[in-house]
Amino acid sequence: MTLGQFLKGSAMAAVAAAMALTALPTQAFAASAETQQRARDRDDRRGNARQGNERIRWDAMRRAVRQSDARSDRRENRREQRQDRREDRRENRRERNQDRRENWRDRREDRRDRWDDRRDNRRDRWEDRRDNRRDRWDDRRDRRDHREWNRRWRDNNRYDWSRYRASNRHVYRIGRYYSPYRNYRYNRVNIGFRLGNLFYSNRYWINDPWQYRLPPAYGPYRWVRYYDDVLLVNTYSGEVVDVIYDFFW
Repeated sequence: MTLGQFLKGSAMAAVAAAMALTALPTQAFAASAETQQRARDRDDRRGNARQGNERIRWDAMRRAVRQSDARSDRRENRREQRQDRREDRRENRRERNQDRRENWRDRREDRRDRWDDRRDNRRDRWEDRRDNRRDRWDDRRDRRDHREWNRRWRDNNRYDWSRYRASNRHVYRIGRYYSPYRNYRYNRVNIGFRLGNLFYSNRYWINDPWQYRLPPAYGPYRWVRYYDDVLLVNTYSGEVVDVIYDFFW
């Protein structure tokens, strides 16, 4: 090797060494910048992760609050429903008790009504039998009284109705007479005449003959007002057996 070649080789080696020394800081700086970038990226990722975690926690807290509120609402709803069911059951019990009381009262009233009906039926049957016996007795007496009736009562001064009327005129002023038949006009009737049954219905009876100083009517006979006349009528046959004209005012 010649000296020139050696020197040329050494120079090139020196240039290469200088260039290597110059490249070392640049590479170190580039490596440092890359490390810092990676650190910033890591920090950013951690910050994003923390923010994401915070958001997740807040979302979880909000969901927990909503769920808690929902549970509270459901509990309140269940409590209200239980309260409503209790009230309904209580009201149903009251209504059932009231119905039972009313049914018991109705049954008691029904039993009382049936007992009253039986008692009334027994009383009615007893009264019917008594009335039948009385009617049979009255029939026998009526037949006897019918034979015994006579018009000689006028000879008894106790029944001097004319003199009594002269001093008690207001007693014989008893108001207007209304015929039981429409458009019927007064016709004077005599003893033996037979009246229509409406003329001697109980609305025309003189229930207190002594008030007018008339003798008592017995058996089938009744004193009956006929316009201003007074008739004694056999209510079985409608026959007029006695008559006083212009008796009332």
